[in-house]
Amino acid sequence: MNLSFVERNGTQFYVDGKVFYINGWNSYWLMDHAVEEYTRPRIKQMLQGAARMGFTVCRTWAFSDGGYNALQLSPAQFDERVFRALDYVIAEARQHGVRLLLTLVNNLKAYGGKTQYVKWAKEEGVGLSSSNDSFFYDPSIRYYFKNYVKTVLTRTNTITGMEYRDDPTIFGWELINEPRCITDVSGDTLQDWIIEMSTFVKSIDNRHLITVGFEGFYGPKSPKRSSVNPQFWASDLGADFIRNSKISTVDFASVHIYPDHWFHHQDFEDKLKFVAKWMVSHIEDGDGELQKPVMFTEFGLPNENEDFDLDKRNRFYKVILDVILKSANGKRSGAGSFVWQFLVEGMEEYNDDFGIVPWQRPSTYKLFTTQSCRLARLQGMLGSRAEYLKQLCSWTP
Repeated sequence: MNLSFVERNGTQFYVDGKVFYINGWNSYWLMDHAVEEYTRPRIKQMLQGAARMGFTVCRTWAFSDGGYNALQLSPAQFDERVFRALDYVIAEARQHGVRLLLTLVNNLKAYGGKTQYVKWAKEEGVGLSSSNDSFFYDPSIRYYFKNYVKTVLTRTNTITGMEYRDDPTIFGWELINEPRCITDVSGDTLQDWIIEMSTFVKSIDNRHLITVGFEGFYGPKSPKRSSVNPQFWASDLGADFIRNSKISTVDFASVHIYPDHWFHHQDFEDKLKFVAKWMVSHIEDGDGELQKPVMFTEFGLPNENEDFDLDKRNRFYKVILDVILKSANGKRSGAGSFVWQFLVEGMEEYNDDFGIVPWQRPSTYKLFTTQSCRLARLQGMLGSRAEYLKQLCSWTP
């Protein structure tokens, strides 16, 4: 399927001159499952199933540092077999008209993350500190990461023949998943790292969009916004949503939504009120001080709790989807949302308490397909999409 690069003009994304709002999802596991032949069919099943629901962008990991089926075995050492798995994911996404938001490293330990980089530096005797946060300031580690980024961006896909930096299937690059630098609550360390790394990415690839990967917490440079944070601790994580997102080489802002993680003894109705306030606050930032699109790149509610209620989760989802739809109708900066996370059948071991096989939950399926159709209709995209989308949306109000 032919795809064009997504571009940004002010607070809006555009494709082929038309505004582009996103109903997206997370399946972080795509590359990992594309490595082995017996799990590879899950990639097509996921991408095809989501495309048939009208989803247009998937956020997924483009990293696996150290450990089992690692893409990066050690600094500058790559497993070609795993790189070919990422090639396959990108090529398959293109076949289904789905774009990918690719994340380049994890702040958390899963799939290596910044902890693995610090370990490598320590093993080679060049690490300045054993703190995981030295990932952001140690010169050797910054060099490791830049080398990794350059290798990925200039990779020639063995299936499509295109370098990643030239492939419009890639929506954009996310520098790091959920960055925190608690050893410098001023935010200066993380600010310097974002400036350096986003500038570096742009020097290699100036066609793709860049975001950081924030949770959206307001830091010390935004005292008027601190009351919007879920709890007092959120301003002491070394990240500062407005300050960090204002960097000129960052194209759009990112925010996450996890009320059950952030509040442990709050009434469900109060959590919903918080979610709406949290989103509106960040959209106001996008419209105003940032003048950039804002994407809610993760949102989830656990489904493994004893008190799990499907109707409650659907209400939570609906609050988020409705805020995005209202923003789109008003041509505001809230550009899209990405549910965490979608799985396919047989992936129970990958369920982190948030996993959904969407076609197994008819009420949830309808909620997301309705959002896809409303956004597609708003963008005038129904005529240009595959026949299944026209059929999907024929009943949607």
